[in-house]
Amino acid sequence: MKIAVFGTGGMGAFFGGKLAQSGADVHFIARGAHLAALRERGLTVLSPDGDFTISPVQATDKPARIGAVDIVLFCVKLYDVESAGAALAPLLANDTSYVVTFQNGVEVTDMLAPLIGKDRLMPGAAYVSANIEQPGVIRHVGSPGYMDFGELDGRLSQRAQQFIDCCASAGFEARFKPDIMASLWSKFVLVAAFSGVMGLARAPLGIVREDLDARALLDTALHEAEQVGRALGIALPAHTAQSIFQMANALPHELKPSLLEDLEHGRRLEVEWLSGGVRRLGRQAGVATPVHDVIYSALKLHAAGQ
Repeated sequence: MKIAVFGTGGMGAFFGGKLAQSGADVHFIARGAHLAALRERGLTVLSPDGDFTISPVQATDKPARIGAVDIVLFCVKLYDVESAGAALAPLLANDTSYVVTFQNGVEVTDMLAPLIGKDRLMPGAAYVSANIEQPGVIRHVGSPGYMDFGELDGRLSQRAQQFIDCCASAGFEARFKPDIMASLWSKFVLVAAFSGVMGLARAPLGIVREDLDARALLDTALHEAEQVGRALGIALPAHTAQSIFQMANALPHELKPSLLEDLEHGRRLEVEWLSGGVRRLGRQAGVATPVHDVIYSALKLHAAGQ
């Protein structure tokens, strides 16, 4: 399998590294100091499951140098979706090439479809806590990573099974979900609330859940996002917000969402599509979202980074 990882941040580098370790022909699309480090020293992943290094690494900032691939793991930040989507064409020269998306929001399909066509898309949601510790080095914390994905028509296609098998060979699970939009919304409820509250508090999960007021804020943010999804007709599992809130008790104290990592390092923020997305879609659905309104109003001031 020839695979392009478009967006070699923590998540893309973690899963791409696992795939490369298993023997897949993986090409990483990165930029800046991270790209330079990948070329010079390879990719190192520090993980409780076992550290590993891939060297040499096939890495570039120009998709045209890679050419047509079988699969694109589309892992860019939400603010880069449209510009990165416009650069996908050289990777999709084959009629059978397809793109698995791993953005945190729920609007990426609508953003990409006009650029590459809906038929090439398999929306996904990745579950892994991994961040760039320094250029070329990824720090993975918490439980082993996995991903959910699906076809927009809900059927288990041949290419979906191919992707499941490819990930299994790399040692992580890709779970096919017939109702992928419900899965994407389940993650959106989690990420929007966790990112928003921890970003606002400038604190990791352990500190938030140990403070009664911050804990209550997280609970309300989860329920707001769930209510918006239900109002839009998304078939979320029963008690989605409550289940996520209870699950948070078992997560690592030091866990930080990528938005908080970005905020701490002066990078751009995805808040427009997280708490901003809850706010925007809530207004569309007629659902009040006061906690996410406050989060968005505060964090959008830092959305452009330093």
